[in-house]
Parts: sequence; structure tokens; C-alpha cells
Amino acid sequence: MVELDGNGHALEGGLRYPWPQAQGSGEWREVLDGVWWLRMPLPFRLDHINLYLLRHGDGWVVVDSGMNTAQTREVWERVFAGLFACQPVLAVICTHYHSDHAGVAAWLAERYRCPVYMTASEYRSLYLTVPPEQAPGWDFCDFHLKAGFTDQQVDELYRLIQNGHFRPLHFNSYRRLRDGDRLAIGSRQWRVVIGRGHSPEHACLYAEDGSVLIAGDQVLPRITPTVGVHATEPEADPLRDWLASLDHLRGLPDSVLVLPAHERPFYNLHARLDQLHAHHQAQLSRMLASCDEPRSALELMAVLFPRLSGRFDELMALGETLAHANYLMAEGLLVRELHQAHYRYRRGPQGKIAAAPGSTATLNIPGSQLVAHQESPCDRQEQQ
Repeated sequence: MVELDGNGHALEGGLRYPWPQAQGSGEWREVLDGVWWLRMPLPFRLDHINLYLLRHGDGWVVVDSGMNTAQTREVWERVFAGLFACQPVLAVICTHYHSDHAGVAAWLAERYRCPVYMTASEYRSLYLTVPPEQAPGWDFCDFHLKAGFTDQQVDELYRLIQNGHFRPLHFNSYRRLRDGDRLAIGSRQWRVVIGRGHSPEHACLYAEDGSVLIAGDQVLPRITPTVGVHATEPEADPLRDWLASLDHLRGLPDSVLVLPAHERPFYNLHARLDQLHAHHQAQLSRMLASCDEPRSALELMAVLFPRLSGRFDELMALGETLAHANYLMAEGLLVRELHQAHYRYRRGPQGKIAAAPGSTATLNIPGSQLVAHQESPCDRQEQQ
């Protein structure tokens, strides 16, 4: 039995949901005047992404595109023939570069010869994150072997990310979005609000009449956005960036209708920001409590994520685990040491004072004598 408030909104977990259930896969509905919610299927356990379609004059502005799959294109063809009624796509806005958001943005842009809008860091990330090589580079191997994976597991992880649906189609030009930019779309003025941590420079769109926030992956109900450290930047501190971005979003009104990239639209933005903060503080405390004795990254991953089902879950969980570890190291609460080719994490010395966030980092360049060489999938590839 779903509890309803006086407006007929479903009350769940401290949030209000205008729609107790989402529409079916590949279907759409109008959520506000000129704003449509399209539920696009994904080939994962998280089986959908929410895309948003904004009416603008005699055409449409598309916010996010779906993954690079045949199923995504089939749904778009139904939208073209149905909701759009042969009216053109005038622009594509990508909140960020991840494959479910930017997967077919280039296909849409080419079909309608329209521009793609995104931030500069997200555009660059399209070309950096999933390398085209058939074999993993030494840095990919090094990153995952030091976390505790075996050679075979590293091979499997690399084959996973080489899957075509993880590769957004590249486009050769874009229009840059910056924090604070205004976009006049339909009857609304939309302000770009930048979030960080989930991705480098994630663009949310806030309607300045206070009615709606297209949040992408920056704020999700029920589930937490992935905040991870990956082989492309192993010393990153994305959790600090993401928590700061949540504080930035608190400047928006609590009454705004939040349109997330997954799950259902909801109200009570500030309550959700509180929940997300509390979740990560609990994860940080759990990790620290488990480090009285040295632990590998995989051992810490098992503490934070005891129930995983497959390599994709492991890939995401490792990134999240390292994000929490890097945060605690920056605070001086955790120490990382190399032991038999694997990193081990333990509590830092009592009373150590952490460097202030944003302060100049000390770069510790490891000597070759500190790392015992082991044959890796990269080595085997080079010898062939």
C-alpha cells in the first residue's frame, strides 16, 4: 500500500513522487508544460535511463541520448514518428559523457544536423576513458593488479569495457556549456549548474522559474550515483568534489521538481541531499573501522559492497571503494603501502594533521626498486 500526501503524491523514504510508477520501457509522458520524460531501456540490471525532451518552437531539444545499442535507435524511431511527429531535433544536450547519456548523441546530431551541447571536460572525456586498443595498457593492468585482481580478472574487466555499448559515438564539434550559462528553451530560461565527482563537469539544468531541475546522475532517488576512482586518474579525490557539489545544489529551492536520470521524478531535493551525505559518511566510517589491520582494495570492497553479481558490479564497486580510500588518505586518516605488488590500507598515525582540501599536493614518485615486476596481461601482449 503506497502512502499518498494531500496532493496525491506517493511518499517513500522521505521523498514525494508525483508518479507512483514509471511508464513502460520506451514510453514517454509529459511532466510539465513542454517537458517530456522518455524512459529508454538499458541492457543491465539498472534497466533504464530517463531522457528529457523539451519542446522548442517547431522542434525539440533532447537532453541525453541513451546507450549506443540497436534497441536505443528503435525507441528513437518510435519517438520520431510519434511524439515528434516529424518535427526536427534542434539540439542535443549531454549532461555528461557516460555511455548511457552520450551514446547516440552523435547519431542524433548527424541525422538532424544539429549541435551537441556539453561541458568541455565531458567532451574531452569521451575520447580518453575507453581506449580503442584490443589489449589493456600497462597502466590499466597496474591499477587493477595493485587493487588485488588477478591477471585473468584484469583481462575480463578490459573485455567488458571494450563492449560496443560502452562506447559513445564520437562527434567532431560541440557547443560548450559553462556553469551559470542560460539557455532559452521553450517558455523557460534554464541555468546550467555544474556538479562534479560522478563525472568531471556534469551539467544539470535548472529552470529559473523554480519549477524543475534536470539533475542527470548528480542526484538520484533511492540509489546513489557512482563516485569512483579509475585507471585514468588513480590518485583522484572525486568524493570530495561530489560532496561539495551536493552543498552547491542546496542553494536551489527544496520545492523544485527533480528529474533524475534513473528512477522517478521527485520532490524534496534537500532531504535527498541529506540522505546522500549520510550514506557516504557511513561508508567512510565503515571503511575506517575495518582498517585496524592492513587491507587490500578488494578486501575493503567486500566490506562496503558485500553483495556483487558480476564483473561490471566489481568494476563500479572498486571505483567507489578507492574514492572513499583516497578521501580518507587526503584527510590523513588512512595510509596506503605497497606490499608484495598490492596496495594495503591501514589507519593513519594518531594525531596526524591532514592537508587542507585544495592545497598543493606532495608528489611521491616511487622508485623502481619498490615495485617487484610481475608478468601481466600487458607483458604477454607485447611479447606476441
